[in-house]
Amino acid sequence: MRFKPDSSMPTPRLRVGIILAGNFTLSAFSLFVDHLRLAADKDDNSRPILCQWTIMNSRSEPVRSSCDIPISRHSDFRNPAEFDCIVVVGGLLHGRRQVDDTTLDYLRRAASVGVSLIGICTGVFVLSRAKVMQDRASCVSWYHRQDFVEEFPEQEVVSDRMYLVDRDRITCSGGGGAADMALHLIEQYLGRQVAKKASHVLLLDRPAKSNTPLLQPYPPLIDEINHITDSRIRRAVLEMEQNMNEPIPISRLALYLGISSRQLERLFHTTLGMKPSDFYRLIRLRYARSMLQQGELSVTEIAVETGFSDCAHFSRHFKAMFGQSPSEVRAAKRQGRDGDMPVMPHRSLMERVGVRLFEEL
Repeated sequence: MRFKPDSSMPTPRLRVGIILAGNFTLSAFSLFVDHLRLAADKDDNSRPILCQWTIMNSRSEPVRSSCDIPISRHSDFRNPAEFDCIVVVGGLLHGRRQVDDTTLDYLRRAASVGVSLIGICTGVFVLSRAKVMQDRASCVSWYHRQDFVEEFPEQEVVSDRMYLVDRDRITCSGGGGAADMALHLIEQYLGRQVAKKASHVLLLDRPAKSNTPLLQPYPPLIDEINHITDSRIRRAVLEMEQNMNEPIPISRLALYLGISSRQLERLFHTTLGMKPSDFYRLIRLRYARSMLQQGELSVTEIAVETGFSDCAHFSRHFKAMFGQSPSEVRAAKRQGRDGDMPVMPHRSLMERVGVRLFEEL
């Protein structure tokens, strides 16, 4: 049963309306709303005193998450002016209608009266379809970036941050980003101490410098090749990025794109100047370097995570690509002298390394 505050309670300082899209991501929703719950009351009583949340939907039946767990609404759509912000939690995309036209109309009405709108995970797709993201940048997970670019080619998109604030719009990459974005929202309305209390109870404390945007753990390579217009190349790169710990055969990648392996080889050679297998190894090494700088896994664990057969094999290819061994990169990071290394090696380096760098695994 939902707790109903009595008249003696103060008016909440943060009032949040929540819209769940069909097949929404349960983890993103729960991380967000649990931060609100813990920030709303002292101790762990969960009373909506400091902030209040209302799950709304145009239909009375529960909305099913992508893991098939249903969530019931609290109410039909209420006057948007009753809320400080309205949040859309998205999830699965392909071949599915996320929300109905009534929901899109409601979001447009909320925007027209100046209510802040938030898109979590693919909720940003819903906001964009409602046409309430004009002249604003959107934060999208690298996993869904290409889908977003193809559907909204005129909109500015970033995929290197956990969330992005652009005036009265906040967009969030999803996953753990929902927690970071919730903390930002709570801090803005209820103060830093309240926000820290919520993250502390959830064991999600992490050091972060103020005014420094939290970054997604793995920056996508697609930013480095944004000049490429061939959709097959872009789809191939995205598929590679999504399968790095167990690299898929190039023949299977070609089948996925509906072309032959020979055609795929020609496309990559013409567009990027290298074979698909060479490029695949390059992005896996970039991923490895990102994990080395995070410092959470051992070199051996990173070698396995990026699909190399053994640590020695991984270290040899890594040093040939970046001019430093994995251990040297980690040591430099610990000493605070990692500096700025380009995410794509210069062409001269790749030419100097030669074909031995790209021998088959």
